[in-house]
Amino acid sequence: MQIDVKSAQVIDVYQMLVGLVAPRPIAWVTTLSATGSINLAPFSFFNFFGANPPVVVFSPTLKRDGSKKDTLLNIEQTGEFVINASTEPDAEAINQSSSMLPYGESELTLIGRDTESSVRVKPPRLANIPFALECKLLQIIPVGNGPISANLVIGEVVMIHVNDAILGTDGHPDPHKLSSIARMGGENWCRTLDLFQLSRPK
Repeated sequence: MQIDVKSAQVIDVYQMLVGLVAPRPIAWVTTLSATGSINLAPFSFFNFFGANPPVVVFSPTLKRDGSKKDTLLNIEQTGEFVINASTEPDAEAINQSSSMLPYGESELTLIGRDTESSVRVKPPRLANIPFALECKLLQIIPVGNGPISANLVIGEVVMIHVNDAILGTDGHPDPHKLSSIARMGGENWCRTLDLFQLSRPK
């Protein structure tokens, strides 16, 4: 099979790429609107891209009608967000929080989760979560202007919260204790517990 992107349907390109570029970690993002409403939403176009300063990037694509998602609107207004851990015990809640609710209506009510105050930013973090990354916006880069087009949200991590229960004896996160999950194509998700080790070449 070959797909000429210029002549293909956008949704066909999207479905093919999310099936090929996988697994994708999930940013479970809390934001605040200008009026103080809490939004919670998952995004699988996400990763960590540098440590000096620590930088994360995720992309709330435009909706299929071409409008902006609540998360993007909130970050444009406030310049802050929190990335919460996406782990197997929360898989169903993460999935449910992707529901399309009216702007200003919180997904926290839908999934029955509590929050606690952040330290360096105004959006709260989820309570009882393995880790949370408080972030301040560095830049938003729109790429395209139609349905499912990207908006690269580049944020600087200004505070890291880690539950000691997920740390190994070396003080680093233990992937077996963290039990992360990730998105594959379609409705498929995966667990990240089937691990193997390779030493870096010297």
